[in-house]
Amino acid sequence: GMPWRAFVAQKGEFPDPAEFDHIILTGSEASILERDPWVETEAELVRQAASAGTAILGSCWGHQLIAYALAGPVSVARCPSPEIGWISVRVDKDGDLLGPAGTVHHVFAVHFDEVRDLPVPFEVLASTEACRVQAFRVGDKPIWGLQSHPEIDIPDGTRTLRDFAARGSRGREACLAALEQEPRDSGLIRRVITGFLA
Repeated sequence: GMPWRAFVAQKGEFPDPAEFDHIILTGSEASILERDPWVETEAELVRQAASAGTAILGSCWGHQLIAYALAGPVSVARCPSPEIGWISVRVDKDGDLLGPAGTVHHVFAVHFDEVRDLPVPFEVLASTEACRVQAFRVGDKPIWGLQSHPEIDIPDGTRTLRDFAARGSRGREACLAALEQEPRDSGLIRRVITGFLA
C-alpha cells in the first residue's frame, strides 16, 4: 500500500503537508480550549493542507482542531454534558462517509469539549441529543470531522474506560457508568476510511 507516517505534534513532530495527499488528525488528551504552542503550529498546518486541497479527517480532538483552525476559537467550547462510552449517532445529511440521512451508528466517544456554531461552508452531517455537531464536512472539500472515535473498537474502548477510571481522571464516574453499559460498535470505521481514501 501507500507509505504512511505518524507524527506526534505534542513532541514537536509535524509533517510537511505538501508531502501527503491524506492527513488524519487523531484524538488527544489535550483540551482544544487550553492551547499550548504546538496546537497553533498544527492549526496552521491544517490551514495549509486545506488550502492545498489535501483530504483531511479529524477524530475527536482532531475534529475540534479542524473547526478551530478553519472557523476560529468561537467554534469550540466545553460540552454542557460530556459524552463517555458507547453512543448512538444519527446521520442528518446524506454523505459518502456516514451513509444516508436517518442512519444510526453506534460508536465510542470520550469528550469534554465540542464543536458548535459553525459558519458556512461547514455542513453538520450528524448529531446526538447531547452534541449537535457529531460530524461535519467543509463545503465540498474533502475535509471531515467526527466527534466520536469510530476507530476505537469494543476491546479498546473498554480498556480506555478502565484506564481513565483507574487513573482517577476527570469523568471517572462517567467512565464507570459507561463500563456498565452494553458496548455497541457498528463498525463505522470501515465505511469512514473507505470513503475518506476514495
